[in-house]
Amino acid sequence: MPQPDGVLPNDLWTRPRMAAALATCDMPTIIEGVRVARGWSQGDLARALTYSQSWVSRVVNGQQSLTVSQVHDLAQRLEIPLHLLRFGGTGRQEGHTRKAVNPTRRRDSSRAVAGSTLLATAPRPTGEHEEYHGVNETTAPALRSITGGQRRMDATSSARHLLPGAAAHVHLAEQMLGNARGTPFHTELSAAASEASGFAAWLNADLGDMGSARMHYRTAVVRARQAGMRLLDVYMLGSLAAFEIDVAEDPELGLGLVQEAEHVLGPSAHPTARAWLACISALAHAGTGDRVCAARAIRHAEREVASPDNAQPPWPWVFAFDEAKVAGYRALVGVRLRSPHEARAAFAEAVAPSPRNVKQSALLKVELASAHAEAGDVDEAFRLAREALATGVRFGSERVVGRVRSFRRRYRGPGALCVEDLDNRLSSLVTGTPIRG
Repeated sequence: MPQPDGVLPNDLWTRPRMAAALATCDMPTIIEGVRVARGWSQGDLARALTYSQSWVSRVVNGQQSLTVSQVHDLAQRLEIPLHLLRFGGTGRQEGHTRKAVNPTRRRDSSRAVAGSTLLATAPRPTGEHEEYHGVNETTAPALRSITGGQRRMDATSSARHLLPGAAAHVHLAEQMLGNARGTPFHTELSAAASEASGFAAWLNADLGDMGSARMHYRTAVVRARQAGMRLLDVYMLGSLAAFEIDVAEDPELGLGLVQEAEHVLGPSAHPTARAWLACISALAHAGTGDRVCAARAIRHAEREVASPDNAQPPWPWVFAFDEAKVAGYRALVGVRLRSPHEARAAFAEAVAPSPRNVKQSALLKVELASAHAEAGDVDEAFRLAREALATGVRFGSERVVGRVRSFRRRYRGPGALCVEDLDNRLSSLVTGTPIRG
């Protein structure tokens, strides 16, 4: 009988059906048994697990494979005794191979338990890498290290120079992922392939190739979902949303992607993830002209970053999402809502990007230029735009150059020497005529 207070009955784990499910790691039966015993709906179950209801439904219906780490996570959230779950959980099995638990093959699970226990305790045979077509426990970390190195170079290198290597790296990651099908390394390689595609998307966006950027972002989302890593899924969805809002200038589509990411994330996720998504949502609302919703999203982000749990960011975030970053988004929202004084005040609160990341600094200068232009400070606005344009040209960044062009198109103020100078510089990019003076 369901427990009206949601407390699990003392004899639940000794009931024949549950005991048999524990013995074979039949997670769909175990999870459904816990749900019924607590008297929960499937929506209640999804909220308790902080996964989307559609994902939980696939697990319960035996349509979603689980990694060992996911089994651990679900067991801890549902108070399922880990010592009763028999899936051969040794240090090597959990920390390196992350073998997937396939709920659709329950009859084979007893043999899988025995096999995984033997693999975990027996020495690795010579030439095991040949069985896995060149894929082993070092492959995914090596691929992620390459992506990390390319990202660091992006701060001071032209995307045009980096893209051929990044594209080749995506191809390599996809090749290794194909080789890993049916091996214990498939999950980690899916995550590595997701990161590689996400970086390739960023480079294509910088070069103004919208179609390729969108394709790579979508691949990154698919690979993150294949990895079963919820935060990586959310990160790639949010990155695609930011691309649609900020680069493709389609805030309605971006808002829909943010809402999907929020649904995947759930209400109990890390504050960094929630704050970041709230800020992207604020940009989308500002793009549609919705001041009320944009302000509400920024306030939500401010509450999240103030949480004491926000000290250490979760992977794939590298740096904590703090008050200064929220202020930066508040400034961008002010620019889009044509509130120059609020935008300039927020820019003053925000910490500027590292001087080593010159392309990001150039994008920030264009946004700040827009705020100055709206406030009537034309000389300062066009000085910042000119500096950003020089950076965009030096690094071949179509994203930066395009942002300067957009700034100039939006300007409807009086003419001035600084305006004429920027016009001449933009024209020279088309005609190839050198600028005098």
